[in-house]
Amino acid sequence: MTNPSPRERFQSPLVGRYASAEMSRVFSDQRKYSWWRELWIALAESEMELGLSITADQIREMQEHKDTIDFDRVAEIESDVRHEVIAHLRAYGELCPKAKPVIHLGATSAFVMDNTDLLQIRAAFEIVLTKLVNIIDALTSFAREHRDLACLGYTHFQTAQPTTVGKRACLWIQDLLFDLGDLESRLRSLPFRGVKGTTGTQASFLQLFDGNHDKVRELDRTVSRKMGFAETVAVAGQTYPRKLDARVADTLAEIAVSASKFANDIRLLAGFREIEEPFRENQVGSSAMAYKRNPMRCERIGALARTVLVGQQNMTHTASLQWLERSLDDSANKRVIMPELFLATDIVLNTYLEVAKGLVANRAVIARRLADDLPFIATENILMQAVRAGGDRQELHELIRVHSHAAAALVKSGEPNDLVDRIRRDAAFAGIHDQLDSLLDAKNFVGRAPEQVDEFIAECVEPALEPHRDRLGIEARTLV
Repeated sequence: MTNPSPRERFQSPLVGRYASAEMSRVFSDQRKYSWWRELWIALAESEMELGLSITADQIREMQEHKDTIDFDRVAEIESDVRHEVIAHLRAYGELCPKAKPVIHLGATSAFVMDNTDLLQIRAAFEIVLTKLVNIIDALTSFAREHRDLACLGYTHFQTAQPTTVGKRACLWIQDLLFDLGDLESRLRSLPFRGVKGTTGTQASFLQLFDGNHDKVRELDRTVSRKMGFAETVAVAGQTYPRKLDARVADTLAEIAVSASKFANDIRLLAGFREIEEPFRENQVGSSAMAYKRNPMRCERIGALARTVLVGQQNMTHTASLQWLERSLDDSANKRVIMPELFLATDIVLNTYLEVAKGLVANRAVIARRLADDLPFIATENILMQAVRAGGDRQELHELIRVHSHAAAALVKSGEPNDLVDRIRRDAAFAGIHDQLDSLLDAKNFVGRAPEQVDEFIAECVEPALEPHRDRLGIEARTLV
């Protein structure tokens, strides 16, 4: 059978259809195995600096071939030895005959595999951070613009006291600020595995340095510094603790939670035609129903957020099932799940950013829907003012109850809400007839929502964004 063409093989839609080039590159074979070689170079350099018999010429040879990876040759070797690291070592050694004797000196496979996992996590976290702050910035602009645009509030998905569109956007932003704080903390505290040996005891390196503990500790620190990490895990088995992977997955899952909440809110509001995600001029909503404007971007956010949430459980189970200093049942699992977690999160954030930058508030629809329900919401204020004008509270309460139920019956039959007209015609409310228009002004029902928007942005959002100003301004890019 001939080899199938790429179009005859399954290609993950996470990469081929959705994910950004920068996130795909972090988990690409070229980047991954170049990091392996960078680690081998950093190890050899550090061992040379600490007195082992390694020459600068050997280091130069390794550096010259850091990115020249013959993947066909690696595959040929691996098919024979059935060991990925050995295959890459031998292929690299063939390119670097002078350095071959000192490549991977004293190390175990986890030296390149685990440390590269952490390099990938750090690089991917940086991409996530950039997109997260850009979404916060876009939603902040939306919140400012609509700070005092009154709209129906909902509890239990039933109409409740009005709020403002800007205040509701602040709820979405606050979720993302929680995520931003968690992500910043994860990035600051992310440790390197470093140079720990086969079971974490550093025994092989202690032998290389003739029992000199100080040099072994310095080797661990030096290699980690060369790879850009200030700290290493204090203790390790053969691998870094898989608890770290679970914590990484937790951070991504929290972002997925926030994005899914936002997307669901927009989908609900789109059903009312109050808020809509951006819709391109030639976009088709349905192959059958040409009028449709489906919220497909928010639906995609929800779909891929679930992928992240399920993947988080996978990493948690993997961490709980490791045996003693290590077992290999994590390896194939991590190879699939960790890239997918980041790729799915990346797609969620790409889509979220596009939606946040293009959100449309349909003011006329929002005002009409609010006007339909506002008479019911205003009845308490109407009652209080009528009492102040000299009316009897119990009698007025009963009249409002009767009028409200009659108006509600009309609304349920498809007629306009005539509650205010009923009150205008009722002589019992004559003392406030001239106040009804002002009592029904939506601004009287949103409380401090506009001021809360201003305060929240000034006191919470701006300080959180300030350290990341240089990250702002990226374009929203989705392939479909």
